[in-house]
Amino acid sequence: MSLRSRFFSGDTKLEAAAKSNPAHIVPGDLGHHVAKIQQALRLLDGDAIDPAELSAERYGPSTASAVLSYKTKHSIINRAYQTQTDNIVGIMTMASLDDGMVRIEQGQNSVTIVTCPWSSSATT
Repeated sequence: MSLRSRFFSGDTKLEAAAKSNPAHIVPGDLGHHVAKIQQALRLLDGDAIDPAELSAERYGPSTASAVLSYKTKHSIINRAYQTQTDNIVGIMTMASLDDGMVRIEQGQNSVTIVTCPWSSSATT
């Protein structure tokens, strides 16, 4: 599968992770491809990632936690050999992140506005 989002497409490491198990992105990895994953997680899921990991483009503990949270929320698990989610960015995770970024690029992601019953104004 080729990545469809403008954000991810053309990144050779992310393209490889979307197609090949040995190319998974794992804790300890470094580089611009990690920064793209971190940015996507923040945009799609709002998870906090340690600023030191962001500036170093490092797949550290907070990035691993954000990946695990994203995969848990989106039920990303390969039931053929897993019984629980992990913190690795592989084929299924890249597909999901890519789909989310395509939706953002096409303006399809929306924010739900919730009004508190005790407040006279909506908050975003």
